[in-house]
Amino acid sequence: MRTSTRRAVLGTGLAVAGGGLLAACSSSGTDHSGHAAKPPAGPEGYVSPDGREVAAAEAKRRPGPVRKVKLTATPARLDLGGRTVRTWAYDDEVPGKEVRVTAGDTLALTLANNLPQSTSIHWHGLALRNDMDGTPGLTQQPIRAGASFEYRFAVAHPGTHWFHPHSGVQLDRGLYAPLIVEDPREPLKYDKEWVVVLDDWLDGVDGSTPDMVLAEFRKGMGDMDHGDMDHGGHSMPRMSMTTGNSPSPEPSGPSRMMMGATSELLGGDAGDVAYPYYLVNGRTADDPQTFRAKPGDRVRIRFVNAGGDTAFRVALGGHRMTVTHTDGFPVEHAETDALLLGMGERYDVLVTAGDGAFPLTALAEGKKRSAMAVLRTGGGAAPKPSVRPKELDGRLLQARQLKSDGSVRLKPGKPDRTVKLSLTGSMAKYDWSVNGKKYDPAQRYPVRSGERVRLSFVNNTTMWHPMHLHGHTFALGEGGPRKDTAIVLPRQTVDVDFVADNPGLWMVHCHNVYHAESGMMTTLGYLK
Repeated sequence: MRTSTRRAVLGTGLAVAGGGLLAACSSSGTDHSGHAAKPPAGPEGYVSPDGREVAAAEAKRRPGPVRKVKLTATPARLDLGGRTVRTWAYDDEVPGKEVRVTAGDTLALTLANNLPQSTSIHWHGLALRNDMDGTPGLTQQPIRAGASFEYRFAVAHPGTHWFHPHSGVQLDRGLYAPLIVEDPREPLKYDKEWVVVLDDWLDGVDGSTPDMVLAEFRKGMGDMDHGDMDHGGHSMPRMSMTTGNSPSPEPSGPSRMMMGATSELLGGDAGDVAYPYYLVNGRTADDPQTFRAKPGDRVRIRFVNAGGDTAFRVALGGHRMTVTHTDGFPVEHAETDALLLGMGERYDVLVTAGDGAFPLTALAEGKKRSAMAVLRTGGGAAPKPSVRPKELDGRLLQARQLKSDGSVRLKPGKPDRTVKLSLTGSMAKYDWSVNGKKYDPAQRYPVRSGERVRLSFVNNTTMWHPMHLHGHTFALGEGGPRKDTAIVLPRQTVDVDFVADNPGLWMVHCHNVYHAESGMMTTLGYLK
């Protein structure tokens, strides 16, 4: 990632080019493989992803100047900082090039798929038109190998977001990148801005791939789960739940099943996967990225957790952070030493740079490993990779402790509809699900436009789950922050409210990619 002043960032519009006006706000994406781009047929009685209700909601967003981007998903050979791996990435970079637009713009991004599998792009955190949400089999057809697809939609709200596939476990390769939506009336003042993307990494290390890890997990802990055995005693291959791709392969690399990773912050079990590496902006702690500033500079840091199975506790040694946003929406400013980010969560902070060289450390919560970058404003030795700044054990703010900024606060009120989503399953059988049912594209929980909807996440499992809602933001508690991803601890219930103002079919799922692909996903559907 580049280190830029805010003025430079605003001037260049990283990774975007072009201009003009959107000719028709009801225009949907284009499949450049010669096949119709029409989304899968929706169920009777529900709004279709490309229905007139979706077009009307898009028109209300008043699509503005078009920003064109071209992106290629391709096999790549990448240096992570002392370790070279074969993986899949966007344009041979991890993270992919930052896409930066201004709220009110229309983003027109064409993805060319040079992968050996179908793929897609989900725009994490955006309230966008439903047929551009990037969920194969639900809102669009998969983008086949060798084909391309244009995503075109109005970008209504500023904030720190990101994008990634919603196809199998492709997210746990190198297919992710930040999407920064500038506020044309930005109220914050700062000298520099950095985007910090956190990740856990195993793809291409000693023969490991995410598909092989999922295949190992699907056998259950200690081979106790025999529910997928055929009559001959052989493991039956499973197709991906979100693509039509080939069955998951049998594991051939080392076991990546993690035992004994615990965290009080996460309520016990910290995660399933023993990753060999943890990254900040695609670099290991042995060869970290260095951010440069002057003493006294005011710096905005945008944190994104793009991990597959890891929560990160982050701190900047020798500094306190002022939290200004979470999941793209402003909060009442709050000071902290450290933050905890579940997969899919984002936080924006302000710091005033000290004099020297300081570790920006991302501790893999409960896994006893860490990633690191360096803030350098002067001389002195660089921090060692193993450094653990005291701020990691200082004051830690979590989302439930924050208050939404008044400009975006959801008004108090009772829900018109409550949807109870019990989180079910176990590591022993790896049978993760919602309300005891594995993901089925035909399953719907109905809502109506204009309703205030309460999602009641009831965690009946012994693991934590970062639950993510597509196409909307919800509010935590009375006056709590606006978010799209919320940590639900074991044996606890988290109630969140949102206004149903974006018609279509929208996924709700755990953002642990292995839990989701094993079945912990479901769909909210707007009734006609």
